Amino acid sequence: MEQTDGEIREEEEALRPVDQATLMRFVPLGGLGEIGKNMMLFEVGENIIIVDAGLMFPNNEMQGVDLVIPDVEYLLDRQDWIRGIFLTHGHEDHIGALAYIIEEGVRAPVYATALTRGLLEGKLTEHRVIGEVPLNTITEDDVIVVDPFTVEFFHTCHSFPDSVGLAIKTPAGRVIVTSDYKFDPTPVDGKPTEEDKLIRWGDDGVLLLLADSTNVERPGTTPSERNVEASLNDIFSKADGRIILATFASNISRVQQIIDVSRKHGRRVGALGRSMVNNFKIAMRLGYLDITPEELLNADEMEKLPASQVTVVATGSQGEPTSAMVRMSMADHRQMTLRKGDTVVLSAVPIPGNEELFNRTVDNLYRQGARVIYHELADNVHVSGHGGRDDYRRMLELTRPNYFIPVHGEYRHLVLHGELAQECGMPAENVFVVEDGQVVEFGCYTEESDSVGARLGEHISAGHVFVDGLGVGDIGSVVLRDRKHLGNNGFIVCIVALDEFDGSILYGPEIISRSFVYMRDSEDLIRRAGDLVRKEITAGAPASAISRKIRNALTTFAQKEMGRRPMILPVVLEV
Repeated sequence: MEQTDGEIREEEEALRPVDQATLMRFVPLGGLGEIGKNMMLFEVGENIIIVDAGLMFPNNEMQGVDLVIPDVEYLLDRQDWIRGIFLTHGHEDHIGALAYIIEEGVRAPVYATALTRGLLEGKLTEHRVIGEVPLNTITEDDVIVVDPFTVEFFHTCHSFPDSVGLAIKTPAGRVIVTSDYKFDPTPVDGKPTEEDKLIRWGDDGVLLLLADSTNVERPGTTPSERNVEASLNDIFSKADGRIILATFASNISRVQQIIDVSRKHGRRVGALGRSMVNNFKIAMRLGYLDITPEELLNADEMEKLPASQVTVVATGSQGEPTSAMVRMSMADHRQMTLRKGDTVVLSAVPIPGNEELFNRTVDNLYRQGARVIYHELADNVHVSGHGGRDDYRRMLELTRPNYFIPVHGEYRHLVLHGELAQECGMPAENVFVVEDGQVVEFGCYTEESDSVGARLGEHISAGHVFVDGLGVGDIGSVVLRDRKHLGNNGFIVCIVALDEFDGSILYGPEIISRSFVYMRDSEDLIRRAGDLVRKEITAGAPASAISRKIRNALTTFAQKEMGRRPMILPVVLEV
């Protein structure tokens, strides 16, 4: 629902909630207007519950940034209000930021399914915050009461075997959060999305539906995971050498498929990549992978066993620079070397923004002599864990909500999902297409009516927090701008030492350049730049004024001589 600022203000002035205690506020901190970084809050009075705390991988504009997490300043100002953190499943875009925000000071009991909790414990241990918050294991049949919220769960079919959606009873009405899902009639684990619960809640009445929008551009329904198994069987039947497959380390369902197909073809399975090895151990311990320790290959066996008996599951399906698959593609992995006759399967589709890394990895795999199979060459080496447009239509028809907010997607996905809801019969004014930070309020706004209405609230801070090495939040837009500038144009440092009494030059000017020109081949250019600086130094002028004149002169000089605008760093010393 698109409104002008004037319309929003008029509506806010006309509609004042009668009872603040029954007012429910939806506060999105991530995942609306972007892929990843999923995090949303529900607030009633001075009570807040959090759903998910995910991260996002940086795009090409975020030079040097490792991860992106939500801005939780709103929560830190309301720490005493937080009653619980509910996690839908264990993918990074839903749990990857939790350790960081716990480090920042967010504290509340965490509720998660067994596998999600197992993966989370590893992350909290690594960050040395294990024990800082209570961890509670739930199932899709549990009901958790954190007054004034009552949270129920429903199993969702996704590329993670322990996924759940949430049905949250609030004083304003029931809210359904689908998280990631599809309606797969033949899931690998035999557990389809629980439609019976969705139908029952729809019959009882749903105030608000918050539904995944990732694949709204794709017509029809998403193919079944069983299609992947058939495709893998075909690949295995034609491969004589070793088979190395890359997939997301948290895609435990896909890993189980690989194990099952390997058994059929007389192969044993090994794992490469720190996160893959860790997730193997956790999933085996919790009973989510049907494989014994004796069946697992060690690194020595991966190299020495007959090639026709070896399957390896590795990280690196997105071309991540430090992953096992990328290291193998560069002949730089300490445990395994690719060789002619190996078949490499990339069982994933590149996330938007990762295409360059993905393609580079494919090229390098070919250079190692491997046979490479990926989504462009073979059908169903990967199917999405997210539903298609018909799945989304079905969710709307089952739940029949009064209000709808599309989530989990870039802005065009949210708009298209909102339009789909209107095609299903929802009034346009009951569909809110909003982005991170835009609060939406639900409550009884008139004394004459008890029916719950909805309106836009205020806009809060909900930007990106960048993780760079050990630094969290110390990288901002100015630093990223400087990094981009340096990457595109390089820099020049000019060092001059002046006599503090008479202002005469004691040393320099020394010109140092990086990523602007190659110094050894540009001696004449550097000499002329030094001569120019010498002319700009006025005896007796303050150091700050001289620095400014040097910066201006070298900026003009670089633009005129080379057509470039490097960063200029004058260093003026008075001795």
